[in-house]
Amino acid sequence: MGHSVTPPSRLGRLSEGGGTMDAPPLPLEAGQPAVTSSEGVGEATGRSREMLESLLGPGGLVLLRDSVEWEGRSLLKALVRQAVLRGERVHVLGCEVSEEEFREGFDPGTNNRLVYHDLFRDPLNWSNTGEALPGGPLGVLRAMCRRTGPGPVTIALDSLSWLLLHLPCTTLCQTLHALSRQDSRPDDSSPVEHVRVLGLLHEELHGPGPVEALSTLAQIEVTLSGTGDQASAHILYRRPQHRPTHKIQWFTILPDFSLDLQGGSPPKSQPHPDPRTHPVDPATHLTFNLHLSKKEKEAKDSLTLPFQFSSEKQQALLCRGLGQATSHIFYEPDAYDDLDQEDPDDDLDI
Repeated sequence: MGHSVTPPSRLGRLSEGGGTMDAPPLPLEAGQPAVTSSEGVGEATGRSREMLESLLGPGGLVLLRDSVEWEGRSLLKALVRQAVLRGERVHVLGCEVSEEEFREGFDPGTNNRLVYHDLFRDPLNWSNTGEALPGGPLGVLRAMCRRTGPGPVTIALDSLSWLLLHLPCTTLCQTLHALSRQDSRPDDSSPVEHVRVLGLLHEELHGPGPVEALSTLAQIEVTLSGTGDQASAHILYRRPQHRPTHKIQWFTILPDFSLDLQGGSPPKSQPHPDPRTHPVDPATHLTFNLHLSKKEKEAKDSLTLPFQFSSEKQQALLCRGLGQATSHIFYEPDAYDDLDQEDPDDDLDI
């Protein structure tokens, strides 16, 4: 696992002094408008920022589903970086990796804006140093439910899989619901703020029940996959009073946790998309043919089925041939047969 590395052709060439040198421009075709490198970089940066902004959304739970083949921590850190650039307060609950490893790759300005809650070093306070967070992971999550000031807040959970292994699924779902919905409490007189929860989930570690429960809580769901060195994100948007929409986006995560987009599909509306389900042809691997050729169709149409009452059968029944033999039924009763029609059940003694 690990985030994708951009090919050297996309990053330019290194000069002898350590700086970068742009590759020579390609010749323009006739009538093609000239685009400077700054305009191209600005357009690409704008598209990548637009994708991250769409993932951050207005609030709620953003579920990042990764797998063994495609890790999702790099995308989580890219979203954390974008939230910091937006001026939001960002809290990180680190469970799976150390604080040094999570902060690696961020610029000093981003690291200074992060409020890190370390559950990786000593989650149960076994070392008795007094540095462990009170109440363990559940206490930290409940403390995050209490707002400390106005303005939007982003909470990054690294990861939900670790929390599922240490907390009951129902308790975790209730806490996540309280985290993502705390901005709608009617008894709160403070300014309205958006609380966003970024949750990383290793779905291969859990059964379908917990994964489906977390999926129903998510306003935005991202399933990571890819091919070669290019990652793809199947994004599912759930908005109130709107049908769910989905979009597939191909991208590469750069070393500074910005995105390099390679294009994607436009949003499509569907009732309940399943990113892991691929269309299957029902006619595959059948032992018989579902399609008929032209000659087979003609033979089928000319065939008279046994239950069809055709004109030939009608003539054969109405017009018997001369000398045709007739059939008769002869019945000889046994000695113990009851021929009394008045009481046919008399021999049953009832």
